[in-house]
Amino acid sequence: MNSKLHTEAVDSLFDAILSLKDRDECYKFLEDIATINEILSLSQRFEVAQMLHDHKTYMEIAQKTGASTATISRVNRSLTYGNDGYAMVFERIGK
Repeated sequence: MNSKLHTEAVDSLFDAILSLKDRDECYKFLEDIATINEILSLSQRFEVAQMLHDHKTYMEIAQKTGASTATISRVNRSLTYGNDGYAMVFERIGK
């Protein structure tokens, strides 16, 4: 994990996220804290990760999500060499 990321401010943000009880609360909080484009960008990366996990091609992913090949490559690198965060979440949500 990235030690530069571990700060009191980030811990506080994560605690706030972990306090959310349902999807409606997530929408309310994230719409207040982030721009629509930031939320859409995160959701696009997650969709790309799901499609890579399902062995879709870069072409299929780019066509469906509109993500650039650079974004797809970056997400793929995280899936392959990251902290296994995607794998953990996929297992928990049944993907």
